[in-house]
Amino acid sequence: MTADAAAVPNFADVDNALSSWRQGDCALGEQWFAYRILPERPLTENSHRAVSQDASAYLPEEKVLGFAVLTQTCDVVRTCTARPYVEVCPIVEVGEHVMSLTERGEHRRYAYIPLIASRNLVADLDRTMTVEKPVVAQWERTPGWSTDAEVRAFAETLTRKRSRFAFPDDFTALAGKLQKRLREKHDKGTPEGDALRALREVRIQASPSWDEPSVTLTFWFIRRDDDLDHQGKDWSIWQESWLQLVPASGRFTKVQGQVFALEDLTAADYVNSDRLDLDHLSSRVMKK
Repeated sequence: MTADAAAVPNFADVDNALSSWRQGDCALGEQWFAYRILPERPLTENSHRAVSQDASAYLPEEKVLGFAVLTQTCDVVRTCTARPYVEVCPIVEVGEHVMSLTERGEHRRYAYIPLIASRNLVADLDRTMTVEKPVVAQWERTPGWSTDAEVRAFAETLTRKRSRFAFPDDFTALAGKLQKRLREKHDKGTPEGDALRALREVRIQASPSWDEPSVTLTFWFIRRDDDLDHQGKDWSIWQESWLQLVPASGRFTKVQGQVFALEDLTAADYVNSDRLDLDHLSSRVMKK
């Protein structure tokens, strides 16, 4: 062995430790989240606390309940030399209402992690941190999910966080009543609440495009694959009721819609439409 080869650290133990880690897995227990601030202009409560203790602090740490892995599994399990970093976010505790929104994929900040949800813990996607793999190798792995569908939903939440469609402001105004209705009625023990809980998602297609002076809007109310109780004429009642809340107005000259199972929607209709997130409609008009 040459002197140069002997000087290269051996990370086989780290690669072996990370071979079982997956996107969505967690390290629970006391952890410290670090982030950069401008000491002259601290913004958050933790940054104010850090600056009060050290006026020159620019990289404070905040104690959190653990971390969730955001890096894709294929990159987590690759060797340290090929992929030395792992992206993580803090685990936080939330209330019942926020947990319900998070489980449905309707909260823009948090991601649902099935195997720690019973503790009211979620992943806080607004805060991310990069660590080297030897750090992760020291953590105790807590699985975050147990089925392909669960990790697929987690990955979809991460994708939506980064690539949410910014609906035009005039559509935001038009769809406000529908958004409010869907949110308010979703958890009610009523026939409408049952129907809303049977929806997988709501998508909107603008034809010929969002930028045209005259636009036809098509709302796709997509039923969950396992829905067996809300088929047939009941859906037509809710479809009509929901569409009445978005009457044609301004350049949106026609509004129509249909309730479908995902398998009934063409691939073209799906990719040419945009998901309506119920916690907000536009990145330019933020809602509480």
